[in-house]
Amino acid sequence: MSPPLDTEPLDTEVPVLLLRLDRNPFHHGTLGAIRSLGRAGVEVHAVVESPHCPIGRSRYLRQGHQLPADGVRGTHRTGETVDAGGASDDRLERTLRQISDRIGRPAVLIPMDDMGAIAAARLAGRLAGRFLLPEQPPELPQRVADKARLAAMCAELDIPHPPTVSPRSVGEAAAAARELGLPLIAKWSRPWLLPQGGTLRSTTVVATEDQARALYRRSGEAGSRLLLQRLVPGGRDTDWFFHGCFTGGAIRLAGGAGRKERSWPLGAGLTAVGRWLPNPEVERAARLLAEHLDYRGILDLDFRFDAATGTYRLLDFNPRPGAQFRLFTDRSGLDVVRALHLDLTGRTPAPADPMPGRLFVAENYALLSSLAALPSEGLPLTAARRGRRAAAGDAEGVGEGRREPRETETAWFAADDPAPFLAMTASWLGQGGRKAAVRLGRRLLRPGRPAVREPAPEGAGGAGGGSGLTGAAGAPLGAPRAPADLRTTEHPTA
Repeated sequence: MSPPLDTEPLDTEVPVLLLRLDRNPFHHGTLGAIRSLGRAGVEVHAVVESPHCPIGRSRYLRQGHQLPADGVRGTHRTGETVDAGGASDDRLERTLRQISDRIGRPAVLIPMDDMGAIAAARLAGRLAGRFLLPEQPPELPQRVADKARLAAMCAELDIPHPPTVSPRSVGEAAAAARELGLPLIAKWSRPWLLPQGGTLRSTTVVATEDQARALYRRSGEAGSRLLLQRLVPGGRDTDWFFHGCFTGGAIRLAGGAGRKERSWPLGAGLTAVGRWLPNPEVERAARLLAEHLDYRGILDLDFRFDAATGTYRLLDFNPRPGAQFRLFTDRSGLDVVRALHLDLTGRTPAPADPMPGRLFVAENYALLSSLAALPSEGLPLTAARRGRRAAAGDAEGVGEGRREPRETETAWFAADDPAPFLAMTASWLGQGGRKAAVRLGRRLLRPGRPAVREPAPEGAGGAGGGSGLTGAAGAPLGAPRAPADLRTTEHPTA
């Protein structure tokens, strides 16, 4: 349940369409947006896989809309991409116009994945009068989601980022592996272009030079440039994130910094348990990016703390809400999707009233993460209590003497909207749970094998890291750096 809505009421005459082009019936971020806006009285529409998927069961969803059976992605051939975004603009525009006709009046459009954000920004001018979107350059979401361009931007702004090389040949890929050190992280600069159902992944741990060469040879299939990054060692309390909603002048309307306390897969996946904790360095980096870009709308940033340099390295920039955005719900009930609706409908959100210490739990992934950690952390309940005590110490003194609304936000269970939780449980145990159980079983059978800890984003893109070595990309915020660690020569197939 959300905290009460004490800020200026949302304009309930303006509906919302939640757009997600990456098919995922278990996307709890979409469910969080449905509930947040629906509880505030807004009519909510969403693109869903089917009316029977868990998200489609929410009582707060007015209507679910489906994409064409063959999707809206553009044709993709080896060495060539039909369009830069991975989705056919004309097909998507027709689909959105049809949905707009069903809604019957202009609606706020909130993309929930990178590909949707990129496509919606390109189509904003053609959809004017039907959908409300932040005023920003149409190429901006693609610019920030492109991992090669993000690395260059970090160098320009003195924001710590893992040292990154974009090889221009098979030989350069092997040389970069030697230079950066093994293991390292390989990622594709535009992961939304990867063929659906293929064997390529947005982020891969590379252990040998031969693996680096083999990945480079598949650049044409991937549709974008291969990036090799130094691996930043992970560990407890090293993975952080920032969610925010900004308006003109880089004014933050809602959001905050948080720490990933559990992930699935362990140390390398999405947030299973996260906590809202102030972090001046992470928040400063977010502010620098927003000011530099004059960013308007919602963003989700992923960081990893590098103990060797004492810096928080930016790994990913996602131009849309993160799946755990409901963690950053303040005392008035304001979160990033409500703030965006207020802003786009000409209303001014009240000043944020933060709730540091608040907890977010994605029940299905938290269970798997806890079970997988049994060999090293003991029983799940014992580990959870230990985490709560540690977090209480981190948030000591925050909001003393104030009555706190609900401390924990669950991704699926809600007493006022139980159907999605029940549907998720039945579907997940029968389908996705089987895969997770296999992965869990393999880990439990090899409890002594160290895991390579590399965070992944909450949506479609991948995350990467680097080692603790210093250099141009490893200096603290504000320190001089040279951009030589990133070679930006265009790849012939990019």
